[in-house]
Amino acid sequence: MKAIQFDQLGGPEVMSLREVPKPELRPGTVIVKNHIITINFGDIFFTRGEYIVKPVFPDTPGMEAAGIVDAVAPDVTDLKPGMRVAYIGMGSYADYTRIRPSRVIPLPDYMSFEQGAALPIAMLTAWHMLHTIHQTREGQTVLVHSAAGGVGIAAVQIAKAAGARVIGTVSSAEKAALVTKFGADEVIDYETQDFAAEVMRLSNNRGIDLILDAVGKPTFEKGLRCLAPFGHMILFGRAGGLPDPLNVAKLMEKSLTVSAFVLPLIYSNREVMRRGLEHSFQLIREGKLTVPIGGTFPLAQAVEAHRFVLSRRSTGKVLLIP
Repeated sequence: MKAIQFDQLGGPEVMSLREVPKPELRPGTVIVKNHIITINFGDIFFTRGEYIVKPVFPDTPGMEAAGIVDAVAPDVTDLKPGMRVAYIGMGSYADYTRIRPSRVIPLPDYMSFEQGAALPIAMLTAWHMLHTIHQTREGQTVLVHSAAGGVGIAAVQIAKAAGARVIGTVSSAEKAALVTKFGADEVIDYETQDFAAEVMRLSNNRGIDLILDAVGKPTFEKGLRCLAPFGHMILFGRAGGLPDPLNVAKLMEKSLTVSAFVLPLIYSNREVMRRGLEHSFQLIREGKLTVPIGGTFPLAQAVEAHRFVLSRRSTGKVLLIP
């Protein structure tokens, strides 16, 4: 089968398309034939050696895809060959991936493979930040950084469905139009505006109840300054680098909370995972949640696809087609 692999740390250029053996079925696993593969920023960190999971060379990037169950181990009872599924797990840049059943999400009939691949990480990351780490409710104001990305777009929609006022930050007029289309009440172009000053103006100097920050160093300190009393910041990415060490005494001035979130910790709690999936699927059925596709590339062009994502010109989710 074909797979993208790399055997040294670095940027997109370290990846190449190779012919590799199809993964063998092992107890407690299933094999999925990938139809659509999603690119996440974590894939870029993975090839650099900066992700939570470290590569074992030669390794295959990718942590999200949708396809058809190809084979099921005898001790797996809740999945069958031929089922349409999405999954969250490592090694998705390939024709086939071996995965644990706990990482597999059966797709309802109303979801395409494209949406099935694009939604799991984006919708579950956004949902659990808004409803597990924080309890978002009507009347709150939520600031979403990188609002035109996959998680950002999902967060805008889920926060709006909860009754919150949503402000998004983006880097271009085109992205601002997209985020507005998906429900943001206000959009700030951080290339031309100081987002913290704009937030204080839009909130009549009260500040924001919740900030979802995927950027890190360039936005973290300013974000703390524009939180409202009892405000909450959740750091879930570091596209701009890790923030400087936090002086926790600063939090006491307005009784602030700072949290961090990574989705894999949710897998071990089946009840929390189920709640997020059920509510997210309900929002999808009601037409309140979708993730736009910002570009598609053949699997063989994974290098070009990563460069496109790094260019910050992409919106929504970028897909690879095996």
